[in-house]
Amino acid sequence: MDMLVVDLSRWQFAATAMYHFLFVPLTLGLSFMMAIMESVYVMTGREVWRKATLFWGTLFGVNFAMGVATGIVMEFQFGMNWSYYSHYVGDVFGAPLAIEGLMAFFLEATFVGLFFFGWDRLSKLGHLVVTWLVAFGANFSALWILVANGWMQNPVGAKFNPDTMRMEITDFMAVIFNPVAQAKFVHTVSAGYVTGAVFVLAISALFLVKGRHVELAKRSAVVAASFGLASALSVVVLGDESGYVATENQIMKVAAMEAAFHTEPAPAPWTIIAIPGADGEPIWSLSVPWVGGLITTRSLDKELPGINELVDRAQDRIRSGMVAYDALQQIRADGSNAQARTVFEEHWADLGYGLLLKRYREDVQNATDAEIALAAQDTVPAVWPLFWTFRIMMGLGFFFIGFFGLWFYRASRGWIDTNKPLLWLTVFLLPTPWIAIEAGWFIAEFGRQPWVVEGVLPTFYAASGLSVLDLALSLSFFVLLYTTLIVIMVMLMVRIIKAGPKEKLLTPDDEDDFVIATLPATPANKELAP
Repeated sequence: MDMLVVDLSRWQFAATAMYHFLFVPLTLGLSFMMAIMESVYVMTGREVWRKATLFWGTLFGVNFAMGVATGIVMEFQFGMNWSYYSHYVGDVFGAPLAIEGLMAFFLEATFVGLFFFGWDRLSKLGHLVVTWLVAFGANFSALWILVANGWMQNPVGAKFNPDTMRMEITDFMAVIFNPVAQAKFVHTVSAGYVTGAVFVLAISALFLVKGRHVELAKRSAVVAASFGLASALSVVVLGDESGYVATENQIMKVAAMEAAFHTEPAPAPWTIIAIPGADGEPIWSLSVPWVGGLITTRSLDKELPGINELVDRAQDRIRSGMVAYDALQQIRADGSNAQARTVFEEHWADLGYGLLLKRYREDVQNATDAEIALAAQDTVPAVWPLFWTFRIMMGLGFFFIGFFGLWFYRASRGWIDTNKPLLWLTVFLLPTPWIAIEAGWFIAEFGRQPWVVEGVLPTFYAASGLSVLDLALSLSFFVLLYTTLIVIMVMLMVRIIKAGPKEKLLTPDDEDDFVIATLPATPANKELAP
């Protein structure tokens, strides 16, 4: 496989995924705050809460539509750009995606329609139930996507079948309750809640600075401050759990995030900052003793293996994978070869490591020591991009705790609109949760390299045989299209925010009134006016 084709395929999927995830977290966060605001409206009957629900619901709807449009393209790319991946693990990976599409997405989409067009058709309680179902549907949809992605990080509940040459499910419950998937789910949706809370707080702060829609802005800010503080705390706690799970299943990623080239005595220190040398290893670092070991292993006596030691371990697994590959070739030549099947059963878990040698030679079983060493070195992801991206994400996570803590304190005292510098700061902090989220996805996906499925299928082996020209054109097209869509969406959201809250949403029954209201003011049209 031409590595330029692989790199362009990765860039295309990364670009569409990063664009797509600009919309998803805001949808997750707004959905629950809408439900909270409408719950207060139903309990109190105060019209300002209804207006708030309508206003934030309109912004939710714009993001939901954009999320759907950009997400569908990603699923098509599995067949277009990653055809061998789809063949190799489609039986496993396709199941949660199908459930997400058939159950979660249709559930969410159905209730989104009822949310917008059911205000005057449903009772207050009935519409409130719909709004909560929209929120749960959005999160249910995210669950199945993250189950699929979690399996790519930790491929449990499946086994390679030498007769079909595919990974097949052996335990679907293990796939669903994969610890990596569960940790990723709670961490990701909590990050979405933080994004929604920062968004609501920033727009509310803007209204307060401008002196517009003050009552709605104050109440929205109170909800966002409370919801955001709980979410920010959960992001950090659940992020710690996600890191611990990664130590159990993706130790090379953790070592790269810490720039830990050498195994340190337990408990390992945690590096705050470091300067890389010419050979890639740090020449200077500022570290906190014990913290790294306590976070990653949750013990005082377990070592955190360094990159160099993990490369040595990879060489052993590659040699085992060579045995598995040789046995697989014998099975393909003679399906009744019982001895070859026995050998394959003993070594199949390392087959993916053997496939790393495909980058250097076709007959994997005859690889040289030098080629094995090169393949083992390939298991190390780019260290310093991961190192710094992780610290950006983590720093923002702790910042949000302090930020929402300050807002929660001021809201509890009734000091919502008394500090204009804080209000302006809140407005300017609007992009920060997206920076943290995109950094998190970069760590998760870039840190998994060279694997598209950890330890099972190398990334270069999974791509389709497209031409460089095809990929360059399609990548350029997607970047141009998605950038245009984002510009349109931002302009639309700015227009909605400038217009402010409405008394009610446009419903089918209002359509005639809307048309008449937009007709030229002629005597005939005046007679039609309600």
